[in-house]
Amino acid sequence: MRTMADKIIAFNAALEFTGSLPQGASILNPFRACQGAMEASAAFYRKYYSDNEPRYLILGINPGRFGAGLTGVPFTDPKRLQGYCGINSYEGPNAHEPSSAFVYAMIEEYGGAEKFYAQFFITSICPLGFTAKGKNGRPVNLNYYDSKTLADSVRGFMIECLKQQLAFGIRREICFCLGTGKNEKHISALNKEYGLFGKVVALEHPRYIMQYKAKWLQDYITKYINYFKMLA
Repeated sequence: MRTMADKIIAFNAALEFTGSLPQGASILNPFRACQGAMEASAAFYRKYYSDNEPRYLILGINPGRFGAGLTGVPFTDPKRLQGYCGINSYEGPNAHEPSSAFVYAMIEEYGGAEKFYAQFFITSICPLGFTAKGKNGRPVNLNYYDSKTLADSVRGFMIECLKQQLAFGIRREICFCLGTGKNEKHISALNKEYGLFGKVVALEHPRYIMQYKAKWLQDYITKYINYFKMLA
């Protein structure tokens, strides 16, 4: 019998967007662009998901360049993948992502990675990321909702990917959305249309917390944990 890890790894390996993107936008697919991302992410999922126990879903936005865009694991930058999770097969560049720092501080307070990942599966409403050229010519992150054209271009892809991931063994009574603004709006609209979850609960996005609310970091960690422990 295939485990949840097997299903996640196969899904990641097959990820491909074949539609058209707005001018200036490019796909960020770590499993094809980053050396070792497939192997390292597979090791991560085999470590924490080699069973068929149901999990609650936590939905982010889409991968960024310094977290899942390198490692293939949402909200897990190379620093946390190697140092906290003990996945040493990662061979790509080292990087620090503020969102990952928040998530792993929360995971540690929750009881550690094994306890947390036994109950939750973190992914993104769009499992591939996007970039555009910044003012200095270097790539910058795009969110799928940064333009209506981009959101419309990837809508069908996002719905299909979400349905595939729900088949991994996801509990449907509640979904946690990371982002209390546009991401919540899009996910809630999809849920209303397709009836995927009993309810959607939005939490402030880790990036927003680290960038604008770092002074109240512990309050947000406690808020996350209080919601999650209600499900235990």
